[in-house]
Amino acid sequence: MSAPHPAAAGTAFDRRALADFRSLAGRIDGNGPRYTSYPTADRFHAEIGDQGYLRALDACRAEFPAPLSLYLHIPFCENICYYCGCNKIITKDHGRSARYVDYLAREMALVAGRLGERRAVMQSHWGGGTPTFLDPDEMRRVMAALHEHFVLLPEGEHSIEIDPRRVTDDRMNLLAALGFNRISLGVQDFDPEVQQAIHRVQSYEETRDVVLAARRLGFQSISMDLIYGLPHQTTARFGATIDRVLALRPDRLSVYSYAHLPHVFKPQRRIDAAALPPAAEKLDILVSTIERLTAAGYIYIGMDHFALPDDDLAIAQREGRLQRNFQGYATHAGYDQLGLGVSAIGAVAGHYVQNARTTDAYYAALDANRLPIVRGFEMSEDDHLRKAIIGALMCNGTLDIAAVEAEHGIDFATTFAAELADLDRLAVDNLVRRTADRIDITEVGRLLVRRVAMVFDRYLREDAARPQPAGASDANAANDAKAVPMVRYSRVV
Repeated sequence: MSAPHPAAAGTAFDRRALADFRSLAGRIDGNGPRYTSYPTADRFHAEIGDQGYLRALDACRAEFPAPLSLYLHIPFCENICYYCGCNKIITKDHGRSARYVDYLAREMALVAGRLGERRAVMQSHWGGGTPTFLDPDEMRRVMAALHEHFVLLPEGEHSIEIDPRRVTDDRMNLLAALGFNRISLGVQDFDPEVQQAIHRVQSYEETRDVVLAARRLGFQSISMDLIYGLPHQTTARFGATIDRVLALRPDRLSVYSYAHLPHVFKPQRRIDAAALPPAAEKLDILVSTIERLTAAGYIYIGMDHFALPDDDLAIAQREGRLQRNFQGYATHAGYDQLGLGVSAIGAVAGHYVQNARTTDAYYAALDANRLPIVRGFEMSEDDHLRKAIIGALMCNGTLDIAAVEAEHGIDFATTFAAELADLDRLAVDNLVRRTADRIDITEVGRLLVRRVAMVFDRYLREDAARPQPAGASDANAANDAKAVPMVRYSRVV
């Protein structure tokens, strides 16, 4: 079902495609899932419980020796960033993080005990919060627990999110010694007025020093996160941030759209909504950023992600093996993923499972020798089919219909008659090209790929068929945002 993206080999976008995107975006803009999972996290429910997770772990054990992927959620931050929708704990008290590390090790022991032998891990990621909030001894304890219960493959991807304001050369040396080979840096914007408005003051020099240290230490990939749509941003101001980012030339870039949901995330109430850029300016920022980054040699991977041509993400897309997981685009997302820590989500043997969102509930479950699962979802055959279709379109931009039919034993035209009719309407806007044998995303369609993916979302179709109360769209967005450790649910542009 996977094939090289038809447009992945190029870099700079055709100007006509960007012009078409600009004209279409205002007309078909709206809330939409990012499809880091299908079904999406707002479909999770409480019925699955820890017993459902135990069944999933048993099935995962039976598939041994397939390698695993791990996500660890470290919720602590010293200071609050007003834009942030993470599941986080603001504190300077390391007594709280020391206790958390103890319970994290207990969760690992329960999960690993159910899996049997120490399983190989091809991909691990520490997110948050701020994982580097942990002091060096706490980080060593977490890594020791991981090595006790799993085998972290040296050829694997082992990444950590870091706050450049809180990381010294000594800490970078420690991260390398612990086995991390990839880092992700939060930047958001280098403009001083924007930084003051979002309560995240971070100098260019602090960020540069971390990048230089990572290169000196041989980290394989450096990623940066930016956010557009923040207060006081303009196309020119954000362009100045892009200039500085290009001077550092990270291997990967994520450029996220800010979702202003102050009724859901209290810290956002401190952001002056009147200072947010209007929709037209926000769209200009995005289009200009795409032009700048692709002209500078970055590959537009999809959604908000860019990578240099020799980065693993770009190579995976060219080879038709790019995938998605809860961290976004990934090269090893097909493995079962274990989620560890508060609010962490796992995807194991056709089950999605999510841990308790508060430390009190998380600790109470582990004190009872029980996995701290509070919600999840068991996928049906139809879910697996649609997940594969959405993944192929979002990652590789093309779908081989005959391969889908052969793998799933269906007649595509009959099974997806309504979806194909909707695709034909999108084809009028040049988002897709369709024949009896395949579906291809066009260049402009790549910039609105969620709109194409949403056609195959059965749950959205069922929602659309039912009368919706006022505000339901925003409520669904909020529910999905609250379900995941890091909010990356936003408007289509």
